[in-house]
Amino acid sequence: MILYFVCLLIMTVLGSAASLFLKKASGSDGIISMLKNLNFYAGGFLYLFSAILNIWILRYLDYSVVLPLTSLTYIWTMVLSYIVLQEKITKNKIGGVILLLAGAICVSM
Repeated sequence: MILYFVCLLIMTVLGSAASLFLKKASGSDGIISMLKNLNFYAGGFLYLFSAILNIWILRYLDYSVVLPLTSLTYIWTMVLSYIVLQEKITKNKIGGVILLLAGAICVSM
């Protein structure tokens, strides 16, 4: 059982990393340039792998547990955006993430 929750945690990290790569690819000038950008493919691959992992996890855990816990992605996204993109973490962002996590915990219990 713990293996599935570890995989769920990995899935959320992969989804967050995928978004980061796609954000980096979005800085390209035009569609052709974006299609030549390796960040575009890295993000797409990570999203695909995350989706496959999600499907596998859903085989063993209840949907009503998995879906709320995917909100962990918001934590990783906030941390990655702070570390990699030097975005600021505001009190509102922290409060929002706390509320999301509280809701996810309540729903998954």
